[in-house]
Formats: sequence, structure tokens, C-alpha cells
Amino acid sequence: MANYEMRSNRPEDTYWIAEKLGKLLAPNDVILLEGDLGAGKTTFTKGLAAGLDIQRTVNSPTFTIIKEYQGRLPLYHMDVYRVKDSLEDLGLEEYFYNHGVSVVEWAHLIEGQLPSENLTVYLYYDGDTSRKLVLQPKGKRYEVLCEELWNENFSH
Repeated sequence: MANYEMRSNRPEDTYWIAEKLGKLLAPNDVILLEGDLGAGKTTFTKGLAAGLDIQRTVNSPTFTIIKEYQGRLPLYHMDVYRVKDSLEDLGLEEYFYNHGVSVVEWAHLIEGQLPSENLTVYLYYDGDTSRKLVLQPKGKRYEVLCEELWNENFSH
């Protein structure tokens, strides 16, 4: 499977790319966010939320682990950075198959509990304000999703 690499020169670009992706998402889609600390994972999630027509302010669920938002589809925003040892109690699989969109920050920490098909978005620093976004689809659904996003953003 091919990876899709995009550049973001400012936070608004990261938001915009994610908003475009959010408009394409469907029930039970799983987006995994990885990358540098402070590189824009929450900004990306805010853009996804906008694409899902969520009106509430989205912020990091660092201390609550999971935040839920209602829009065109429910958004389940998870930050598993601090829960390495107590994962079985969280019931994450219930969110993955609950007809919403799941976004998991630091997903590599719970790799064994993730659906086998998903879209991983890596966000890396590429200068002071620019970022490199690498989208890695696993499964046909996510390959199609990346192709749609790519064609919408770069075919004009």
C-alpha cells in the first residue's frame, strides 16, 4: 500500500487537510495519529471535527482519555499516551464499532487493540512552522479514502 505525503506550511493548512478528510469519513472509520509532540495532532483532530460538522470546541483529551463530540457522525477522540498499563478497563473496541469516527492519538501504545484496517496519519516537524503529514492506509476502505483526499487536494 502506498503512503501519501503532504506538506503543511502553517497550522491552518493542517486543519484544512483534516477538514477535507473529515468530510469523507464514514461510520466506524478509525484514524490513528502519530508523530512529534506538538506537531499538530490536536489541530488535525479539530479539522476532522469541522469536517464532521461538529460545533463544539475540540481539545486534547489528555487527562480524560476519551472525549465524545456529536456532529454528522459521532467523534470519539482518544489520547492513550498515559494509559499504557490500564487499557483493558477502557473498552476501546466499543468505540471502534459504535457507528462513529474514532481518532486515537499515540495509537502505537495500544497496537494490539486496534482494528486491523485503519488510517495512520504521521505528523512531523519540517521546519519551524511547516509539517510533513504522511498518511498510511491499511485496508481497501482507507486506500480509497486517501485517493479521494489526494485527488481533491492535488488534482486541481
